[in-house]
Amino acid sequence: MSASDTSSPSPARRRRDLALLSLGVYAGIVAALLPVFSVIAPGAWTVGALAVTAAVLLSGLAVRVLRLNALVATVIELGVGVILLTAIFGRSTALLGVIPGPATFASVPSLFAAASEEIRLGVAPVVPATGLSFVLVAAVAGLAVVLDHVVLTARMPLLAGVGLVAVSLIPTIAIPAAVDVPAVLLLAATVLFLLRMDVRSRTRAGTSGRRVAARARGASATAIGIAAVAVVVTVAAVPLLPQPALRFASGTGTGAGTTINPNLELGNDLRQPREVDVLTVTTTAATAPYLRAVTLSRFDGSVWEPDSGDAVAVPAEGPVFDPVPVDGDIALADATTTITVGDLDSPWLPVPYPASTVSGLEGEWLGIPENRTVVSRSGSSRDQEYSAQAIVPRPTLEQIRTRPVGGDELGGAVRDLPADVPAIIGDTARSVTAGSQSPYDALVALQSWFRSSQFRYSLEAPVEAGFDGAGMDAVAQFLQERTGYCVHFASAFAVMARTLDMPARIVVGYLPGTRSGSIEQGNTEFVVTSSQLHAWPEVYFRGIGWVPFEPTNSLGVPTNFVSGTTGGGSDPADTPDQQDAAVPEATRTTAPQLDDPGGAGTVTAGQDGTATTSPVAVLLWTVVILALGAAVLPSAVRAGQRRSRMRRALGGDATAGWGELRASAVDLGIPSPDVESPRAFATRLIEEHDADDTDVDLLRDAVERAVYAEEAADPAAGPAFTDAVARVRARLRARATPARRLAAAVLPRSLTMRSVSPPVAVPEPVG
Repeated sequence: MSASDTSSPSPARRRRDLALLSLGVYAGIVAALLPVFSVIAPGAWTVGALAVTAAVLLSGLAVRVLRLNALVATVIELGVGVILLTAIFGRSTALLGVIPGPATFASVPSLFAAASEEIRLGVAPVVPATGLSFVLVAAVAGLAVVLDHVVLTARMPLLAGVGLVAVSLIPTIAIPAAVDVPAVLLLAATVLFLLRMDVRSRTRAGTSGRRVAARARGASATAIGIAAVAVVVTVAAVPLLPQPALRFASGTGTGAGTTINPNLELGNDLRQPREVDVLTVTTTAATAPYLRAVTLSRFDGSVWEPDSGDAVAVPAEGPVFDPVPVDGDIALADATTTITVGDLDSPWLPVPYPASTVSGLEGEWLGIPENRTVVSRSGSSRDQEYSAQAIVPRPTLEQIRTRPVGGDELGGAVRDLPADVPAIIGDTARSVTAGSQSPYDALVALQSWFRSSQFRYSLEAPVEAGFDGAGMDAVAQFLQERTGYCVHFASAFAVMARTLDMPARIVVGYLPGTRSGSIEQGNTEFVVTSSQLHAWPEVYFRGIGWVPFEPTNSLGVPTNFVSGTTGGGSDPADTPDQQDAAVPEATRTTAPQLDDPGGAGTVTAGQDGTATTSPVAVLLWTVVILALGAAVLPSAVRAGQRRSRMRRALGGDATAGWGELRASAVDLGIPSPDVESPRAFATRLIEEHDADDTDVDLLRDAVERAVYAEEAADPAAGPAFTDAVARVRARLRARATPARRLAAAVLPRSLTMRSVSPPVAVPEPVG
């Protein structure tokens, strides 16, 4: 073997390889951040994060070019990151504007507190202020430090790729959306680039000449093959996969009630500490309508499930749904409602019932004819402005009293009840409706009973009494406690109606809102706030359609049709005092305010036992956890390797004991080239590192017999092998500096070894 076969790469080539690896890390961070923009709006923080990341990586590159210790690179990178963060966010309290002082560090908790408040009250995509911007820039800089060492020091680019993929997936998990093909391709390209550069630099460090070219060609062919497969899968196969399921906003932390929760956990939204305006409404109708977002028909006794069904694309112009089929003698009223959405981030679109045309939407939206709702698989209602035209049935009192409930077109889901319905529910329904002459009269009796003084509206009482839910047990306890909020009233009403063999379902949406005082084109504007998120029941009448009822005590407008002999029909939208009833004082006083902490009615987020986490919080915590995990993972993997080898050595496997000895030496900075024979390595350990010659010779002789003479493992010799390894390892550690021992524990270099077994001499091929 020629001398050139073991020569190191030239300084220029080494610098170029290090620079390309650093560039790959930077590109990987950029690619991983692209999906984050669906949760956090890009802006000044993005420029700051990319600039600080570039400075951190450049400083680490400079340290490595100067061949300084890897720990020095870490310290300098952290120092550069702190200085730049100080220059950006703490100039006023820093020495010379860049050197942090006690006051600078004292301001960090307040920045984290501000970031927490932004996360709690923000709506995705959040536009970060100073606090959240600081946390984001610091998190990205910390990620750069970790990835720099994983790739350039520990030489584990695949682990870095896993971390980058995990970071890029978190926003998609938090807010499911369609696959971003360009972002996936860019991230895949950066990971492949890191792998390719790592392979090339390793190959150059160990071989040269013809073998360098052969290995380079093989690695390039492999990388190209992987890239081709990735492109084919991403571009061709991904669009053929099933589309993401309709995503349901949790309503538990993405803002102060600025989502629509279709799972009847509205208490979390209503108990938010701040009330915000979510949308405005102008309408040609006499009063503003209720706005529906999602219907819930299937009830298994514990959970009301949101309806789904075949969907049709919402056209830019023209009707989405056919008009509601009604009997010919029923009057109809045509109304157009314009809705401007602000801080409401939901895949479900608030629309009046029964809207037929919805125009002006941005993005791709779907209409579900079965329940006349509009939804997006990947878009959001936020910042939408659209118009909805609805032709509303207006039956008279006489007409609705003569109509039966139900119809052949309905499925069984709107009537189904579990077998074990608590007796109090059915008994109470029959008692309250006794003597009613028609289904409509029975439903009005139920509505009036719920809205009577026997019931009280409260957001806190269900939490305190332990029945804050919509299941059968919660309904039964609600009927005993007789206090709760809209979820409990609506669920109890719907279940009781079903016990009377009436098809009923629940709707989640918004109350009509309050007049703002402004007038647009002759129509009054109404403002809807987060505290007006609401749930109410509907019952189906043949020849009329779904009719809403309002059982929630002190909220909304009760359904009450009037006689045709007094001037025509009426429904909740026609009630003159609707706006006063729609926003009662109970709504405003039970929603705690920021300026009244701890006052009556104050409930902190999550007080009901439900964790309140937002997509932004998930993203930030995941980055922190990934960084910590990446920091401890190398030592954990190394510990697992050590245990595995020592177990095999105890069983008489001399090569396993020798492999652990080599790995321990490499961790402590003692080189162990793959081309070096066991005898040469043993001599260096004894002469240069003061290893005990008896222990080293024992292991060397055993491994030479195992490798060259193919001697079988001897279990009887196993304890001697493991003891020898432990003594030599302890001797080497004792001679190493504390910094070297720390580096061996945190970033063990042996993880980058291609082989731990002694090499077998193989003749060099000729020609």
